[in-house]
Amino acid sequence: MHQVGYAIGLRYWLNKMGYPRLIISGFLLLLLIMTPFVGVNLPMQITNIINRFSWNGVLVLAMVPMIHSGCGLNFGLPLGVLAGLLGGTLSIQFSFERFGAPVSFLMAVVIATPFALIFGGGYGWLLNKIKGGEMMIATYVGFSTISFMCMMWLLLPYTSPTMVWGLSGNGLRPTISLDGFYNQVLADFWKIDFEKIAGKLDVDLGPLEFIKIPTGSLLMFALLAFLMWAFLHTKTGTAMTAVGSNPTFARAAGIDVDRIRTLSVIMSTWLGAVGILIYQQGFGFLQLYNAPNNMTMPTVAAILIGGALVNKASIGNVIIGTILFQGMVTLTPTVMNSLIHTDMSEVIRSIVSNGMILYALTRKTEGSK
Repeated sequence: MHQVGYAIGLRYWLNKMGYPRLIISGFLLLLLIMTPFVGVNLPMQITNIINRFSWNGVLVLAMVPMIHSGCGLNFGLPLGVLAGLLGGTLSIQFSFERFGAPVSFLMAVVIATPFALIFGGGYGWLLNKIKGGEMMIATYVGFSTISFMCMMWLLLPYTSPTMVWGLSGNGLRPTISLDGFYNQVLADFWKIDFEKIAGKLDVDLGPLEFIKIPTGSLLMFALLAFLMWAFLHTKTGTAMTAVGSNPTFARAAGIDVDRIRTLSVIMSTWLGAVGILIYQQGFGFLQLYNAPNNMTMPTVAAILIGGALVNKASIGNVIIGTILFQGMVTLTPTVMNSLIHTDMSEVIRSIVSNGMILYALTRKTEGSK
């Protein structure tokens, strides 16, 4: 009898987790086990995964509000990314770094916020006009705004010598270094560096000395994730979930469906703006022009791989999905290069990341039926 109960429980757990996600988790675990045997530094790879999680976690979290309100996956995430890029570039333009890196980063967030509110409000208004086709329109909005900003980055009157082209003095460079501004400002806050700890204690920690934990970035993610969780348990958050589950019932209950949907889009856009600023400070560079195109699909794939549906997502889905996606993208090319002794990292990374994106979008379609 107990065996039957265990079998039923195991089957329920497998169905809840999903076989594809278990396969991805198992493959990631296999890669971690293989690393020492193929000559790859395991602690260093763990550090890379933690770093990439800290860079991308808030961008994936930005998907949650729109999913809860029934607006679907935020393929218009580039609006938030562009708001963050405007905040970052204007923070450099106005030289806030002279007050210190934390102030420079904080001002980038402050400047990005009104852009995110305006972009998110307009984006939400548009999505309310085309209910049922949100993701198709969102994709168009994302691509078109990136194309528009490709022209604006050349035309806007920036003058900072750090950012503009050196010869003409007009237009921004595609890649702008954050050294001297807010590079690693969160990652270095309370950073746990086992190499430095070993040096201070005068002990040999062996391979553990390669592990470095960006505590500040992780705390920022934890704070925003907690605030999102708390919001979803408020009256407005519950109304947002009701709108996503059954808008007709929500409207009959006296909820202003359009207002709630617009609020969710604004929240998602603002989190996208903050998320790209967190990504930038960890990565060390501002990337303009077509670079925002590279943020949307991996972010969508991560939350779907984490177990989110088109109208339901949790903080757990964000954490699990980001770890699985970034772990696979980090470890697969490294381990494969060591196995075949040929540098095919970009090819392998492209195959793995696009393969997971394809799986995630297919899963989204199945979940929406």
